[in-house]
Amino acid sequence: MNTAKITKRTVCSRDCPDACSILVDVEDGQAVALRGDPEDPVTAGFLCERTSKFLARQYSEDRFTTPMLRVNGELKAISWSEALDLAAQKLKTVKEESGGQAILDFRGGGSLGMLTRLTSVLLNQFGPVTQKSGDICSGAGEAAQVMDMGMCESHDIFDTLNSSLIVIWGKDVHTSGVHLLPILKRAQKNGCKLVGIDVRGTKLKALCDDFSLVRPGGDAALAFGLARRLFDQGGIVENAPEFCDNFESYKQLVHGKTVPEWAEEAGVSLSFLEGLGDDMQGSKAVSFQIGWGLARRKFGAMTVRAIDALAAVSGNLGIPGGGANFCVARSAPFNKDFGLPKHEAPRKLRESLLGQEILACGVGEHPIRLIWVTAGNPISMLPDSLKVKEAFESMEFVVVVDTHPTDTTDVADLVLPTLTLLEDDDVMGAFGNHYLRASTPALTPPDGPKHEFRIVQGLAERLGLGEMFEGSIALWKEKVTQSICAEGPSLEELHQNPCLRPHAKPVLFLGQRFPTPTGKFQLIDDFPEPAQVDPEYPLTLLATSSPQSQSSQWAVDPVGIADRLRVHPQGAKGFADGERVLLESRQGAMAVTLVLDPHLQPQVAYLPKGGMLRHGACPNGLIKAVETDFGGGASYYDEAVRIRGLQK
Repeated sequence: MNTAKITKRTVCSRDCPDACSILVDVEDGQAVALRGDPEDPVTAGFLCERTSKFLARQYSEDRFTTPMLRVNGELKAISWSEALDLAAQKLKTVKEESGGQAILDFRGGGSLGMLTRLTSVLLNQFGPVTQKSGDICSGAGEAAQVMDMGMCESHDIFDTLNSSLIVIWGKDVHTSGVHLLPILKRAQKNGCKLVGIDVRGTKLKALCDDFSLVRPGGDAALAFGLARRLFDQGGIVENAPEFCDNFESYKQLVHGKTVPEWAEEAGVSLSFLEGLGDDMQGSKAVSFQIGWGLARRKFGAMTVRAIDALAAVSGNLGIPGGGANFCVARSAPFNKDFGLPKHEAPRKLRESLLGQEILACGVGEHPIRLIWVTAGNPISMLPDSLKVKEAFESMEFVVVVDTHPTDTTDVADLVLPTLTLLEDDDVMGAFGNHYLRASTPALTPPDGPKHEFRIVQGLAERLGLGEMFEGSIALWKEKVTQSICAEGPSLEELHQNPCLRPHAKPVLFLGQRFPTPTGKFQLIDDFPEPAQVDPEYPLTLLATSSPQSQSSQWAVDPVGIADRLRVHPQGAKGFADGERVLLESRQGAMAVTLVLDPHLQPQVAYLPKGGMLRHGACPNGLIKAVETDFGGGASYYDEAVRIRGLQK
């Protein structure tokens, strides 16, 4: 008998700039195919590799389908009533004995859904409790743009069609932001030139009219060299001293070295730097597409500031087709406190240094005793993973809300199963475009997993806060979108189609006016000299996003993939392609399979992001926890490493 197939529409809520609209083909209650919604102007009918293969994760046998309590070292199934009773009792006991500061609320970025914030809202009402500060992913870049321009925001994604030159700087769009690709191709067809800059020859190289590898950490030098070229050739916009503060000191900074010296420091050819500078001068509008990884270095904020400054003095801010486009303020229009009062946290721990900060609390008078984790896998994804694991293992009680096993659930005392993106019911913004979207369940979840709001409600009842969190999911979606619906699309319209955010400006800073204290752009006027290469550890480890994984959520079996180390033949030092070797930093070591890749910058050692300790392939175990210069980011891409032979 033929089974009728129906198609349902939902939205991908995972940590990605696009927040795609998904069409889900369902037969007998089972999803059989996923497609991009052609009616979504950004999704445009296709999905990334990770989401295209999501059904393998949806139906994997290791999914959590019941609450699990650790007993004698093993996770054992318990009922929801038992799980929430225990969680509430632990929270009450710790608060009564040590105050709310002994509880850490760790909410990660694993979901774009706004309702996942309700766990933090509940813990804030119950405590308030300790929170984390900073942002390991985009904190440094956001801080940079606030310093420069008074806000971190981007032009409309389709404004690039007005560009005559697009510089894609440290942004692997085939992996992170795949839905920018059709727009880039349309712009190119219209006569726009594409130039790519990266530390490795990504797929973007084949699309670009020009492409250059850059030395790890050399991006600011390239930005300063381009500015020096513009100064030398009369390419600085005439009114730059009028709308920019610090103009003379910035000019002095970029004149501190010659164009050839800047090119050498950046690790690019002089011809590339001069050619790009001349292209900029000859273009009516240059769009800088700035990758998030550029800010994940010790001086990450200053690097983004160097590129922002280049966009400013070249006259490419405040015009259609221009912009220093780093990130969209995806949560700005939402009512993030849901109309409830927000209490000041008794203390905050830096996310980038979380392991050592938790352990430091433990030797003082006010230790962290309980951690609640939602939408995150901090042990795998934070720097110095072994220290983070040590900190979590020192806790009296750890609660993790998740769908599948991770390094963090491996040390949890209580695991609470939640919904996948195909079962979810939420609203969200995107950090790569200005569209707002609402998800609705495309699938009925199996018995056991609960929506995070239902977990919050059950816990709130047991904590004496039940009345505060009464109501349906639909009601709380209305609460979080209250300000949006008052001025823009209704919630019903969001359920039907993606809608542009109210007051989102397709072009920023018209008239070259900036929401800074002086109303002017703030030019960077200082930058440290580059660090010398460590002769004992001559390579720089870069563990960046891959098409196969969304952070530590793998679309395929990571075994044999997550530990594949790519190195330029010059950096291999005599080791052979396919050889098992040891990748060492001063922080740690892991066994890897060597892949010789001539498309890498010779100083780079590249691993996929998202490998886990449980698979013996966690790059963050090799990376020292260092905070970025501003914004509380994590310095992921500065770790010096070397390759050594495995002992037989």
